[in-house]
Amino acid sequence: MARRKDRRSKIRGDNGAAWISYSDMMASLLMLFVLVLCYNVYQYFAMLETKTLELADKESLLIIQQGTLDEQAIILADKQEELDLKQDELDDMLILLGDQQATLDTQSDTLQQQQIIIIATQALLAERESELAAANLALTTKQTALDDATLLLEQQQLALANHQQRLDDLVGVKTQIIHELNNALKNANLSATVDKNTGDIVLESTVFFDVGKNGIKDSGKQLLNRFIPVYLGVLLQPEYADFLGEIIIEGHTDTQGTYLRNLELSQERALSVATYCLEMPGLSGEKLTLLRSILTAKGRSYSNPVYNPDGTINMDASRRVEFKFRLKDTEMIDELRNILSPQPVIAEGEQQ
Repeated sequence: MARRKDRRSKIRGDNGAAWISYSDMMASLLMLFVLVLCYNVYQYFAMLETKTLELADKESLLIIQQGTLDEQAIILADKQEELDLKQDELDDMLILLGDQQATLDTQSDTLQQQQIIIIATQALLAERESELAAANLALTTKQTALDDATLLLEQQQLALANHQQRLDDLVGVKTQIIHELNNALKNANLSATVDKNTGDIVLESTVFFDVGKNGIKDSGKQLLNRFIPVYLGVLLQPEYADFLGEIIIEGHTDTQGTYLRNLELSQERALSVATYCLEMPGLSGEKLTLLRSILTAKGRSYSNPVYNPDGTINMDASRRVEFKFRLKDTEMIDELRNILSPQPVIAEGEQQ
């Protein structure tokens, strides 16, 4: 038994050494394999890095070549665009050339027509020259007539100037009459106001008449006894007799009642004052005759009322009697028209 154990122990010992040797050998082989594998991996990565660098170089080269191709493509596109522009310009020039050719053809036709017109114009010019000679002869005749008309015009202008002077004198007479009336009324202590433009004098109707009546009151007669001699004393002067055309007594009422009733009342009042003037003692026969020929009485009803500053009607001021005078403006104007009527041209000049 002891031997077996020793033998077994010996066998086990030999086997263990062999196994160890085998293990060492296998470990060496494994190490060698690992070294070879590492070397191969190193070689692979080295080769991979080399290939990668080569590939990167080729890729860079490819990019550069692609850029070159793109630049060439852009240049080619620019060239193509320039070629298109040149083609467009060529097409435009062809169109322009066609238009110019058409214009040239039109101008050629126009030139031919103008030549025809020139020939016709020359013939017409010769005819016009003949007419011009005849017109010059007629112009000479008209110039003679114009000289005669100018002489007549100068004569008529002289006559017009004389009548204008008379008209200016008439205006001056009216201004002088108004001035004398104003001074005469002031000197007589009469409060009546003379309109500086027309010479009209307004007397309140309440002094002359009761409301709705046409008979002159005593107060009115007293005023007329003072006013009329002064008024007529100025107007009936001999130096104004040739200029005085009319003396007008106007009656005015307020707006109470109907227009027709007030028209009748105003007419009756104006007539009462006019009658009192004509029957007033102290007038000479000559002045009375002149006054009868120029005195007029008019009733105006309430057609021209007097207004307050606030726009309402002033009833008291509206009831009034107005004394007006008119110079012979109409006669003067008619006389001027009779002088100027034979020559319409002169009449137009007067209107201007």
